[in-house]
Amino acid sequence: MSSRMNRAGGRGGEAPRNLIAELDADAGAPPRRAPRALVFDSGLGGLSVLAEIRRLRPDVEIVYAADDAAFPYGRLSEAALVTRVETVMARLIGETEPDIVVIACSTASTLALPPLRAAYPRLPFVGTVPAFKPAATASRSGLISVLATRGTVARDYTHDLVRDHAANCEVTLVGSPLLAVIAERVMRGEAVEDAEIAREIAPCFVERDGRRTDQIVLACTHFPLIVDRLERLSPWPVGFVDPAPAIARRLDALIGAGRSGVSTSSEGAAIFTSGNKPPPALQKTLRLYGLAFTPAAMIGSAPA
Repeated sequence: MSSRMNRAGGRGGEAPRNLIAELDADAGAPPRRAPRALVFDSGLGGLSVLAEIRRLRPDVEIVYAADDAAFPYGRLSEAALVTRVETVMARLIGETEPDIVVIACSTASTLALPPLRAAYPRLPFVGTVPAFKPAATASRSGLISVLATRGTVARDYTHDLVRDHAANCEVTLVGSPLLAVIAERVMRGEAVEDAEIAREIAPCFVERDGRRTDQIVLACTHFPLIVDRLERLSPWPVGFVDPAPAIARRLDALIGAGRSGVSTSSEGAAIFTSGNKPPPALQKTLRLYGLAFTPAAMIGSAPA
């Protein structure tokens, strides 16, 4: 699929008014199209969610949007983050006309989902919630850790979830300043030393009174992208609990059963708000996730 976003305000040649003309263009296709999901994240972390959606609902057409112009969101104030997400969503929803929106970012879900739902009351949104409850249920030692960004660890929302869903466990909150950036580097084909990752996850592994941490909640969608390395670098075996399967199930419930006789694109569109073309290694990664880079005009940089 070679779709292009509206270039109003951008530079270069003419492009379709929005993505719909090309997303839907297929001379031989029936008039009805497959349900379209807009999967949004600050960067590449939402690819972990996209993979689960594709596994559960291969009939769903995907538009993936990475707000790389503002990555990482941890550097923004809460007010600036909400404003940024609202600005980007207004553009993306207008351009792509999705049937459902997935906010594949814990920070953006916590802060921006309420105003987004108020602004688009007829459009279903699925947010990202750290999987505290399944981790607490699965734990045998009663020691679980939450690996998150610093912003997620600091928010009252996270502490409320711990109290509501993991009160029977001893919970260690670990705010990693670098792991999301490390995951981005890995996905872009850059070399990352094991020691860099090991340093970020080390505080998650707690030994207390003969017990050890046995479940780690991955509270950032970037982290499951490198779960193979997390497992390999763990000092002992643990369960890494990923929120993506629950997000995919929620999307499935909201859009309903697949319809027969609809067209489904084999490739989804990948949009980057910086407007920059991804390097070849990242384009290769995107293809592994069934995405093709879709040129788009930049959606201005966010203030710090």
